[in-house]
Amino acid sequence: MTWPACNSTEEHETINEIDLWEGGITFHTLCVILSAIFLVISSVLAGIIIFGHAKHYSRPFEQRYIIRILFMIPIYSLTSFLCIYFYKWSVYFELIGYCYEPFAIASFFTLLCSYVAPELHDQKEFFRHVEPVNWVWPIPWLQKCTGRQKGPWRKPRSGLTWFNVIWIGVFQYCFIRLILTIIAVAAESKNLYCENSDNPAFAHVWILIIESVAVTIAMYCLIQFYIQIKIDIAQHRPFLKILCIKLVIFLSFWQSTVIDFLTSSGVIKSSAKVVLQDWNNALPYLLISIEMGLFAILHFWGFPWCPYMILQDSAIDHDAHPYHGGRLGVKALFDAMNPWDLVKANARGLRWLFSGRKKRTADPSYDLSKHEPSGESGESPLVA
Repeated sequence: MTWPACNSTEEHETINEIDLWEGGITFHTLCVILSAIFLVISSVLAGIIIFGHAKHYSRPFEQRYIIRILFMIPIYSLTSFLCIYFYKWSVYFELIGYCYEPFAIASFFTLLCSYVAPELHDQKEFFRHVEPVNWVWPIPWLQKCTGRQKGPWRKPRSGLTWFNVIWIGVFQYCFIRLILTIIAVAAESKNLYCENSDNPAFAHVWILIIESVAVTIAMYCLIQFYIQIKIDIAQHRPFLKILCIKLVIFLSFWQSTVIDFLTSSGVIKSSAKVVLQDWNNALPYLLISIEMGLFAILHFWGFPWCPYMILQDSAIDHDAHPYHGGRLGVKALFDAMNPWDLVKANARGLRWLFSGRKKRTADPSYDLSKHEPSGESGESPLVA
């Protein structure tokens, strides 16, 4: 029995289309032009907001994460343009460029944490006194099937344990996505990735499954965290912020999935003007390019820098240099792009998972929970 070979001929063929109209341009050229235009638009708009935060870098413990989130716009736009223009190498650009997604999700989670309290110690103290709300759907349905609050899908009794579970659920995606990207790039170089195949003999289907599970867990935990603290941080308008993040991730995944389904099922067919390569590759990336321009506009309301501007009459409350971004905000950009805090956050999650979890019931929050109502009448006391 021989190992199946990946038929990558189509994706490496040179695109050959006739003009959309007589004396006009091809569909692929149109996609390249529009993608380049929206790359410039989205990058300029996102750059304005990034520069606004970098120049008025008064609260680094919040703004470094905002800047990281904002960089998602130009990175996605540039990745989409490169995938269209250098279509024969689009797999590599997509794998590497979209690897930024988990770091944007983790940055948004950390931003919400910083709204609660600037330092991790204060955040932990806050959640020690929090009564966790029950998990959102579908876990409540699973609870009914597995012993409710005594089963494996119970909610933690301690707010601090709940916080640590959410922490791990979000940051695991950074670690897993990075490893999967390295594996995928290596597999593609050996013709073992095979993006257009669902054959389990190739890496693509397995990486897709693992990645889908990891991102689902991360987004689920992020939504659960938002529901828990949305009232406490209402002044920061968290709904608009989480909407910006969810729309980018939701659309970039599902529209590509729908187009792939339509082409594979024969609903969309290749023609002399639009070949299958452009349906599967250029069109989804063009849509992402256009959407990034629209999201860049939305980010002006979602992540404004005006609240971080220090008024002249309040300067007496600060030192001689109230902004910490340095000349033209360069220091702020370097601070935002320093990934060391993400490394420490992943290490903290792993440490709790393998050691701190065993000692969690010794935390004072478990003593506090004995004297607090479970929040669900008619049910037995919650267990850890």
